[in-house]
Amino acid sequence: MPIARFSPFELLLLQSRSQVDTAKLLLLAWILVHRQHVSEGQRRRRLAQVCAHFRHGHELAPVMHIARQRDLKAIQLAAEVIRKECSEEHSLGVMHQAITVATDNGDLSLSNHYILRFVADLLNVLPTTLGTLFKELTGRALALPEDPSRDAYWRVHDADYYAQQARKAEEAARQAREAQEEAEQQEKRRQEEEAQRAHSKAQEKAERERARSDKSRNDKARKDQAHNDKARQQQERARRKEERERTKRQQQNSKSGSQKGSQQNSHQGYQNGYQHSHQQRSSTPPPPDRTTRALAVLELSPGVTQAEVRRAYRRMAQLHHPDRFYTQSEHQIALASARFQRIKSAYDYLMQTYR
Repeated sequence: MPIARFSPFELLLLQSRSQVDTAKLLLLAWILVHRQHVSEGQRRRRLAQVCAHFRHGHELAPVMHIARQRDLKAIQLAAEVIRKECSEEHSLGVMHQAITVATDNGDLSLSNHYILRFVADLLNVLPTTLGTLFKELTGRALALPEDPSRDAYWRVHDADYYAQQARKAEEAARQAREAQEEAEQQEKRRQEEEAQRAHSKAQEKAERERARSDKSRNDKARKDQAHNDKARQQQERARRKEERERTKRQQQNSKSGSQKGSQQNSHQGYQNGYQHSHQQRSSTPPPPDRTTRALAVLELSPGVTQAEVRRAYRRMAQLHHPDRFYTQSEHQIALASARFQRIKSAYDYLMQTYR
């Protein structure tokens, strides 16, 4: 079987000798708690004076504690006990005591203004009856309570209202300035970070472009070198082939002439044969002279003009200049320099020869 759980006020009612007096005591304590400019000791003494003739039979401290807690369920229960156990006249007596406690010092706090109306409603006391009773006890009418949610209330009841408003406005302005400064700093940091990222990207792009350019230049140099080597090899093969063919023709011509001379002079003696043989050996063409070699270096034929020599030199110089072989080995560079020197010497000689 579950154990019943009672609230502190319900336990207090169970322990009380008079539940009605305990209920009235809670309502009056609730009003005293909301009295302004009253110390705790004064509240206790005033409550003790009011309940001197009560028959509740318990301490006042638990009641004051419940009143401070603003336990509305306990307040409603107290009003229900009074309404159930007492007559209408007795309820008016409770309201009389409540008004007296609330206006002891002549002032009615805003909280007690609402509390009196709330208690009157709980005890089924009409607002007009409450107003009449209040006027009889205090000599003034019970005006409508002021609205603390409006500025007009605090202008009257709070002397520091304008100073507080000024402080609030200043604090709001300070917070707005700080927020603006923080936003500006964040924007500045963001711009700096973006500029740094853009600079880094530009550097990376420049590095990539430089690497691509170097690679392209090296590739072009290798291709040019390969092309030049191939062209030089082709020229060398063509030159050798031409020399072989020329030598072959010379040998064929020499052989045919020797055979013909041998048939015509077969009847002559040994001395004529010896002279013919000596004459045949002396008829072998002499080695090419310097002009022929110079023309061969520039790949020209006899009878050329100075303009043709100049064009041939420019073409050969562009093809075999040592600067085009700077990526090759030292041996290749030395060979290129030697080739270019031969081309230059041949050009100088031919330009002097064909003046």
